[in-house]
Amino acid sequence: MSTAPKLDDGDPALKPAHIETSVPADSDRASGTLRGAKPWWYRLVSFLLLAGLAALSYATRDRWEPVLEGWIRPAAANRTKPRPPVVSIAEAKQDSIPQYINCLGTVTAFNSVTLKSRVDGELVEVAFQEGQMVQEGQLLARIDSRTFEASLNQAKGQLQRDLAALELARLNVDRSRNLPAGGALSEQERDELQAVYKQAQALVDVDRALVANAELQVAYSNIVAPISGRVGLRQVDQGNMIQASNPNGIVVITQLQPISVVFSIPQDEILRVQKQLSESSLVPVFAFDRTFQNQLAQGTLTAIDNQVDQTTGTLRLKATFENQESLLFPNQFVNIRLLVKQWSDAIVIPSSAVQRGADFQYVYVVQSDNETVDIAKVQVAFSEAGRSVIAQGLKAGDRVVIEGTDKLQPKGMISLPGAGPKSR
Repeated sequence: MSTAPKLDDGDPALKPAHIETSVPADSDRASGTLRGAKPWWYRLVSFLLLAGLAALSYATRDRWEPVLEGWIRPAAANRTKPRPPVVSIAEAKQDSIPQYINCLGTVTAFNSVTLKSRVDGELVEVAFQEGQMVQEGQLLARIDSRTFEASLNQAKGQLQRDLAALELARLNVDRSRNLPAGGALSEQERDELQAVYKQAQALVDVDRALVANAELQVAYSNIVAPISGRVGLRQVDQGNMIQASNPNGIVVITQLQPISVVFSIPQDEILRVQKQLSESSLVPVFAFDRTFQNQLAQGTLTAIDNQVDQTTGTLRLKATFENQESLLFPNQFVNIRLLVKQWSDAIVIPSSAVQRGADFQYVYVVQSDNETVDIAKVQVAFSEAGRSVIAQGLKAGDRVVIEGTDKLQPKGMISLPGAGPKSR
């Protein structure tokens, strides 16, 4: 049976450790100060300083309270009252402005001719370049004329022969008339001589017609331009046999100066066009490119169709342009501006100022205080190139809002660009 080891009291390693505790002295407990706490006199001095500062602030409140209110009140006002929207404005002006009808037109050639040969034969010469400008009467092509010249010479020979026969017949008739009545010639023989003379006259007339026809054949072998204009692409080459019955011809000549444009206007605009025609015989018409940025030509209105197209409800008009710069080509699409009225002393504002209500149009007008706006109902005559002509509702000098209208209300506040806050 085992026994527990016996502790040796004399061994220091086997003795329990000694734990020391710090107990405050009676003098510290009595004085009320513990280790880490402020002394009583420090707390007294702090209290006296705070009391002095409070008394000083109360005594000088008339000085610092207005300054503090000046800091606090604007900030509070900014939090409760929104800033008026900043807008851009423009002034209504009195100006002279033209009114146009804009529409789409098609350029048409004033004249267009398919150049054909009037005689059959070999094309021996082409005297033009494709796309060349030619003048009326200018030689463009030539047909081999030797056959026609031979026919002409033959006709001239026959004419000379028959002229000689005619002269002989005339002499015989004259001799028969100089013979005494009842002489060597009977009445029947006299009549026969007269008939031979008339037959000779008829043959001479036929020969002269044949000569004229042969001369035409020779002339037709030289093909000239019937009109002035620009030639297109050649349809037949030199050396080919051509026939007068060929529908394609040799080349197409298109007259470009002057040139026409056909366009259509709505039937509601007919009255204004007719009124403008009654006031001025020359109604200006302007042709523009498809972007409406570049003017191609200026002309005049020359014709109005006699009926309205029932399908489209439009009326066709034709304008003529000199086209000196050759900027218009047949079958080209162009934008047309037709002048229908010249407004004088019209009230003009930017179109961006005009707003649409349920059944009326209006603008925001800046009031005399420069801080508020109100609406004004307007009647717009027409709008053109970002400008609107006001028939009723505004006068020259009125200021209208052109930007920032989406944030405005009638009698609402506004802020103009560059205007600082107003002191109150």
